[in-house]
Amino acid sequence: MDTNRLPASAFGAPAVLLSGPVDHEMYRNFRSQLDAAVDRDLVVVELTTLGGDPEVARMMGEDIRFNTDLSPNRRFVFLGKAAIYSAGTTFMSFFARPNRYLTRGTRLMIHERKLSKEIKLNGPLTTCIASVKAALHEIECSIEIQNEGFANLVRDSQVSLDEVLRRAPENWYIEADRAQELGLIEAVL
Repeated sequence: MDTNRLPASAFGAPAVLLSGPVDHEMYRNFRSQLDAAVDRDLVVVELTTLGGDPEVARMMGEDIRFNTDLSPNRRFVFLGKAAIYSAGTTFMSFFARPNRYLTRGTRLMIHERKLSKEIKLNGPLTTCIASVKAALHEIECSIEIQNEGFANLVRDSQVSLDEVLRRAPENWYIEADRAQELGLIEAVL
């Protein structure tokens, strides 16, 4: 796979243009555009988002990973514009670091997954214990998935996983130039 730095002219006609919340509607739009780009050797995916569903971001990312493995002669490149928050950063983490680009002034935002859940305990005590354990297992699994994404994001960069884990609970915002200095992206356009 070619990992040479791309000139700005390579981003003139992205194959996939996405903006808005990362949700199932975006996923359908993403798949439609990705499928239509089957004949392109360079597939630029342009995104602007304030975030959304991290599992949808992972589905989109797995599609990028799968297509990259399936067609090693094709290059899948991420271009973030304006705001790449939360689930958008998760999606970006699925692109190889040399294939991540941001436009000037773009901000990344990294944070922990959020959970809003009420546990209602009602019934035999053993059933109550099972309900509490099920909620705990959901939280533990979500943390593992979150941390896998953080590890993908910082691979081949100067940012340690420990730093992300320390800063993510406070919503870590990173300006494009700083993201490049830290090695999270290839270049700023």
